[in-house]
Amino acid sequence: MELNFSDFSGNQIYHLMTQTIIPRPIAWVLTDSGEQSYNLAPFSYFTAVSSAPPLMMFSAGKKPTGEIKDTVKNVINTKQCVIHIASEQDADLVTATAATLEHGESEVTANDIELVEFTGFDLPRIKNCHIAYGCELYEVQQMGEAPQSLVFVKVKTLYVNDEVIELDAKQRLKIHADKVAPLARLGGGEYSGITSPFAMARPK
Repeated sequence: MELNFSDFSGNQIYHLMTQTIIPRPIAWVLTDSGEQSYNLAPFSYFTAVSSAPPLMMFSAGKKPTGEIKDTVKNVINTKQCVIHIASEQDADLVTATAATLEHGESEVTANDIELVEFTGFDLPRIKNCHIAYGCELYEVQQMGEAPQSLVFVKVKTLYVNDEVIELDAKQRLKIHADKVAPLARLGGGEYSGITSPFAMARPK
């Protein structure tokens, strides 16, 4: 089957892309809505962009009302966010935090998610996440007919749970992906974990 995207609507293309660009990592993004009210939302249009500077990007659509999403609004206002890598065990919570709430209502409070201090960063992090990035806003771009908000953030600090990390033979940090058990996004309402990692030598 060959599909010409010019024959499809934006929604149909979204449906096709999210079922074929798989698996996708999930940015579980915590932001400050003000007065110690924290917004938490997942985004699967998410990737690393560069290492020098250390940039990541996630893409956010609009609310059903057409308003800018709270995550984007908060990042623009505060210039900060914390991006977590959720584990398979968090699938129910990740899905629950995708619900549209009124601005200022907290997905953290609504779902009884425990936060802890993120040492060296102004915002807290989710206690049960093995990986969390403390980020500052780098740039926001509007793209597409909808449009989407492309949020570029610069990593300032990284938390990794000691239980999923060790030093390799070259004394470099080694993250055990199987212990992190990252949650991946597929199409529709489907999610996935990872299979057992395997190693292959890259050609010289």
